[in-house]
Amino acid sequence: MMLVCDAEAGVCSPGRMEKRDAVVLGAGQAGKPLAVALAGAGWSVVLLERRHIGGVCVNEGCTPTKTMAAVARVAHVVRESARYGVEADTLPPQAEIAIDMAAVRGRTQEVVTAFRRGGEKQVARAEGVRLVRAQGRFVPGPGLVVEAEYPDGASERFETAHVFVNVGCRPFVPDLPGLTSTPYLNSSSIMQLEEVPDHLVVLGGGYVAVEFGQMFRRFGSRVTLIQRSERILSREDADVSLELAGILGEEGVTVHTGCSVTGVRARSGGGVEVSVSRGDDREVVRGSHLLVALGRIPNTENLGLEHTSIETDHRGFVKVNERLETSVPGVYALGDVNGGPQFTHVSYDDFRVVRANLLEGREASVKERVVPYTVFTDPQLGRVGMTEEAARAEYGAEGILVAKLPMRHVARAIETGETAGFMKAVVDAGTGRILGAAILGAEGGEVMSVLQMAMMGGVTYPAIRDGVFAHPTFTESLNNLFMTLPS
Repeated sequence: MMLVCDAEAGVCSPGRMEKRDAVVLGAGQAGKPLAVALAGAGWSVVLLERRHIGGVCVNEGCTPTKTMAAVARVAHVVRESARYGVEADTLPPQAEIAIDMAAVRGRTQEVVTAFRRGGEKQVARAEGVRLVRAQGRFVPGPGLVVEAEYPDGASERFETAHVFVNVGCRPFVPDLPGLTSTPYLNSSSIMQLEEVPDHLVVLGGGYVAVEFGQMFRRFGSRVTLIQRSERILSREDADVSLELAGILGEEGVTVHTGCSVTGVRARSGGGVEVSVSRGDDREVVRGSHLLVALGRIPNTENLGLEHTSIETDHRGFVKVNERLETSVPGVYALGDVNGGPQFTHVSYDDFRVVRANLLEGREASVKERVVPYTVFTDPQLGRVGMTEEAARAEYGAEGILVAKLPMRHVARAIETGETAGFMKAVVDAGTGRILGAAILGAEGGEVMSVLQMAMMGGVTYPAIRDGVFAHPTFTESLNNLFMTLPS
């Protein structure tokens, strides 16, 4: 018999087992809309969420970080205002700008709260969804049984035919000598700082590292970025990575690549020391704050997977097929936890795939999904499809065409004074269809999306080259980009 415990009273009483059509573990960007959709189709649904509606994106990821990045851009534009001929009597050129971190956090939290409340209202309006604020885990039982453990120690169980796992990921903490005794920040805690760091040392060179690195440089911190690979954003083409590194360098971010961190320690007078090696060279980097941005790991260790035959990989990500089904019938894994690209829009598309198959009788899958993404540095890096390196490996050097246009040749970029970066597209030489694109430039994510639409519709590069786009826009320069290729 299951017991439900009253932690305050110190007593336990017989619990209950509810039967539900579905249990959704996690109210992230797949779990929340799926619970609502299932309920709308007449299913009885339990939505288990231990923290906040909206998942990492709304509460700790996309929404707060991009809100803070907007503040950093304002600070940058103010510093650069003299370049445009705008001068204020109280702000001489190159003046230091005071960043009120309390105000930045307050504005950020307002946006986060508004988004979160919108999600909470959606769930509250959905008849058939019971929201349970608890940790969910699989437990032994006949069929699929999920236990909800409340913060006070009480619990209840749900028997179901369908479980949808959308528990997301958290920042990875490396086994690094000295780290457990050294104060450090991660991608969540850094947004709660009460003051601008004097010198922020960043471990990592992925999108989280470069976004926060540039952000805090613009807030006024000295920033040193330490990356194990030979270049930042190591999954991108070399020219993209090197161009972005140069842009960050021009803003004053120090970038060390090809480096191994051998240890960290807290300094007696405050701050941190990071021991770095590159070949035979050794160096100690001293800073006031340390940000560890070395990737993310799945939140699967407390799900009770040992009570099931659900398969995971060596990192703990749940294995799924192209329909997002796990190795256990009736159990699905959606979003970051299934080891796919860790983007909000991918998580939401996972929801669409499951909805299509379960509620609409379709045969949807993720097999042919084209995944776009944007790195929200300034300028942005908008990416979709194959990199040039990947295309050469698959099609051969003669099988592709590469179009490339520096942003300094883009009329709109010249007018706005945002000429850093370049546009690049990879094309199938035989068919003229676009295989991939990298737009490192102002509004790079928006321009990339135009090329994504072309890829989805099978539009060839000559059609874009000869297309009529509004003048003067950044997208208009796609004409010029493809003019660099043979007619």
